[in-house]
Amino acid sequence: MNDRPDRFDWNHVRAFLATAEEGSLSAAARVLGLTQPTLGRQVAALEDDLGLLLFERIGRSLQLTGAGRELLAHVRAMGEAANRVALAAAGQSQAIEGRVRITASEGMSAYVLPAALKRLREAAPRLEIDVVAADDIRDLMRREADIAIRHVRPEQPDLVARLVREAEAHFYAARSYLDARGRPQSLADLARHDFVGFGDNERMLDYLKPLGMPLTTANFRIGSENGIVAWELARQGFGIAPMWDELARRDPGMERILPELPPIVFPIWLATHRELHTSRRIRLVFDLLADFLGQAT
Repeated sequence: MNDRPDRFDWNHVRAFLATAEEGSLSAAARVLGLTQPTLGRQVAALEDDLGLLLFERIGRSLQLTGAGRELLAHVRAMGEAANRVALAAAGQSQAIEGRVRITASEGMSAYVLPAALKRLREAAPRLEIDVVAADDIRDLMRREADIAIRHVRPEQPDLVARLVREAEAHFYAARSYLDARGRPQSLADLARHDFVGFGDNERMLDYLKPLGMPLTTANFRIGSENGIVAWELARQGFGIAPMWDELARRDPGMERILPELPPIVFPIWLATHRELHTSRRIRLVFDLLADFLGQAT
């Protein structure tokens, strides 16, 4: 191993980060505007500097090794810090202006984004932010939004996606509902309870059946495709609903049921056009959202 691993080249680190996020040398090279051989040499140089194997080839794709996964979290933090330092040093964040459209689900848009946007307003007060509350990833492809927050990884090759965290959800009901209908003590008890639907009830049942919940469409007598409306129906005592723990905990009137149930784990992805690497305003918003959503509790 290099006896001075603290003196590696930042360009090599950037090559590693792009390769890890894009999944291949060719895609990472396109993002950074480099040739694939050049990028490959930079990644190999970082491995040599650190004395670690960071990637292994599986078929035509690259997968991070254990050492690579451990390094990735630190490198992402370094990259975000470097971007913030560069912006602050040049006084650029205050000068960045123009419109950035962010698309997210109704619940994310209403309950989570405002706190992030307050931070953004402080960093770049001249930016104009438009929040598009929708679940359709095609908003990005039609250029109707610049940045998307989604719970599935976009597969479109023209998009850049970053997994910012794995979040957890459980089932909740209003205390008034549970006082009137009783608190379920087992999965079997759920068969006699009402549930609030979030759109397609058949699809929701497909998610719930593997959890051992004995539910049918008859349990879903009310609901809405609008996440804010569906959650409000649960808050008003119409039935049980799944919800992201961080949001549910904010409402003292909501009570988690069957706390021994394992959590529903879901990813939070940020996606944007490849313009991310050339637009200062989109890069600033993307990095701030990644930092905020990655640390939200």
